[in-house]
Amino acid sequence: MKHFNISGFIVALLLFLSVRAGAQQQPGDDPALKDKIRAAQIAYLSKQLDLTPDEAQKFWPLYNNYTHEVEQLIAERRRNRQVDKKDDAAARQNLDKEMDLEQRMVNVRKRYKQEFLKALPPGKAGSVFKAEREFRMQLVRQLNERRADRNMRRFKQ
Repeated sequence: MKHFNISGFIVALLLFLSVRAGAQQQPGDDPALKDKIRAAQIAYLSKQLDLTPDEAQKFWPLYNNYTHEVEQLIAERRRNRQVDKKDDAAARQNLDKEMDLEQRMVNVRKRYKQEFLKALPPGKAGSVFKAEREFRMQLVRQLNERRADRNMRRFKQ
């Protein structure tokens, strides 16, 4: 039943997202949309981690700091990808920046793994990144299904 409730919430969120998707370039462009995705992610993580009140009080501030750092790196990666890569020197520099960003992302995850272990038992701390990955995969899968359904309806008309 827990899986059904989470799936239902994500499906409802995706319905909302698909209606607004035509008007938006990227999810990051719309703060309300970003907030809805964030709320769905928090609900998913809360159910998957099954935190006690004491654990939640310690975990969520850490997780919020973690996601803030990750979002900054993602934004930097997007800016880096917009750089003109036509000349070899710029392309080489861009590749170096991309590798640096990937390493920084790994470093952030390693640092927060240690922080999560201070706030949560090892089993729950180990589940944070797994639950986060599962949420993203489920969200992407459902978005792809919606796009495929929408494209099929257009094709049939």
